Amino acid sequence: MNENKVLRESKKYEAVIFDLDGTLLNTLEDLMDSVNYGLKKYHMPVRSLEEIRQFVGNGVQRLIARAVPEETDADMCSKVFAAFKEHYKEHCNDKTKLYPGIPELLAELKRRGFSIAIVSNKLQEGVDALSSQYFHAYIETAIGARDGIRKKPAPDSVLEALKTLNIPKESAVYVGDSEVDIATAQNVQMDCITVTWGFRTRKEQEAAGASVFVDRPEEIIPLLYQTSKK
Repeated sequence: MNENKVLRESKKYEAVIFDLDGTLLNTLEDLMDSVNYGLKKYHMPVRSLEEIRQFVGNGVQRLIARAVPEETDADMCSKVFAAFKEHYKEHCNDKTKLYPGIPELLAELKRRGFSIAIVSNKLQEGVDALSSQYFHAYIETAIGARDGIRKKPAPDSVLEALKTLNIPKESAVYVGDSEVDIATAQNVQMDCITVTWGFRTRKEQEAAGASVFVDRPEEIIPLLYQTSKK
């Protein structure tokens, strides 16, 4: 698509709100290592990368609840969760990496005047650390899991981001990779773009109701503008 033509067309959206894990960053190996640190500390079987992929999406407390053996009581879950947090605080960026094309996408979005935010179910301290490392030049706010705000798929965290950006939901689009992200956008009643490079397969995403897909970050740009029939 001719870039000059795109720039002459009117924007369909003013803001782009991104999920973090599986959308901007591949965090799966660091999550697995920290989960397994907690499990091993309490002599529980460790989990594979594929199992961790299936468990993520609803926040780290749910991740731990899914990773421990079924008969594990709440007190022991809390201990494993504490061990996970201890380890992940120091090792959240050991193997984590940007997906190809993400820095270029964010730079182009900023150049074109879009507001950019991150909304994640990752603990706020993890979101802050990774946002500072990778995204400080691009984003205006980064919201993670914290007290007083319900996690995705509840709409609260996205609505908080929109409030901070001072942009109505009709003028924003949510970009994510999982069924949680798709449900979040539905609950906010805003449009959603689903990426295919993350933690879920396209089949899983379609089953969750996704309808607009991108296979590469640069494919997002044309979707942010009104289509022209001229």
